[in-house]
Amino acid sequence: MSRKQDKVIITCATTGSIHTPSMSPHLPLTPEDIARQSIDAANAGASIIHLHARDPHNGKPTPDPEMFMKFLPTIKEGCDAVINITTGGGHGMSVDERLAAPLRAKPEMCSLNMGSMNFGLYPMMERYKDFKYDWEVEHLENSRDFIFRNTFKDLERIMKDLGQEHGVKFEFECYDIGHLYNLAHMVDRGFVKPPFFIQSIFGILGGIGADHENVMHMKRIADKLFGDDFCWSVLGGGRHQLAVCTQAALLGGNVRVGLEDSLFAGKGKMATSNAEQVTIIRSILENLSLEIATPDEARSMLDLKGPETVAF
Repeated sequence: MSRKQDKVIITCATTGSIHTPSMSPHLPLTPEDIARQSIDAANAGASIIHLHARDPHNGKPTPDPEMFMKFLPTIKEGCDAVINITTGGGHGMSVDERLAAPLRAKPEMCSLNMGSMNFGLYPMMERYKDFKYDWEVEHLENSRDFIFRNTFKDLERIMKDLGQEHGVKFEFECYDIGHLYNLAHMVDRGFVKPPFFIQSIFGILGGIGADHENVMHMKRIADKLFGDDFCWSVLGGGRHQLAVCTQAALLGGNVRVGLEDSLFAGKGKMATSNAEQVTIIRSILENLSLEIATPDEARSMLDLKGPETVAF
């Protein structure tokens, strides 16, 4: 079984690289907006903030470390949340590009996709008729013939360069059952040590579907592979966000929300901020008599190195 915990960690993924500016006026794009929405989400109850960067001129995802450094210090000064930087970056970015910002910032946490996979965004073109920027259509259409790459060699490099060299812990993003076995393989080879923070991801085209049976199955296999060496968290893409998060919490897990994963705050209601989504899931959890972990409690649960050790 996953580690017994008395409180639930809420992660908020504020902007990501999936959604484009034309899809929501509330998606944070500039460093100022990313910082403000991140701090507001932390104040609403998120103990981990998961971050990507955008070009402020057109909202396109960017791996530029200088862009990350425009908001990382501001977020750190404005709240005590754990700062978690992507190593996934965005479609078409090389591993070198994806690692540039994490290696510069040396954060407490980074996300890490646990395998190569199809990552289809192109169906979203049917939902939106007008796009502000040409890159948005290209971004979505290119995903029809795109494989997100994380080979075993890539995983070895990321775990060594960030984890072993700089003490970074990972949000292990597992989009399918095979990703759990990839993680178990890397554990057996000594690349990472417990406790592991496993983020089971449901509802992304190319990964496992957001069925309640799949949530149970992912948890069952993780329990089998990792025993009590892991803390389990769940995110659901789009309309599945609140349902799978609630299910995971009832099973003793943690949750992730944010505009990276869904642009909505209920059926047919567009979320106006990341903090709104955090507030909604916090209310659900508290109404289920579950307590919310503070950032320092999350650090203790995940054995993080502490904010005083980062490079920003």
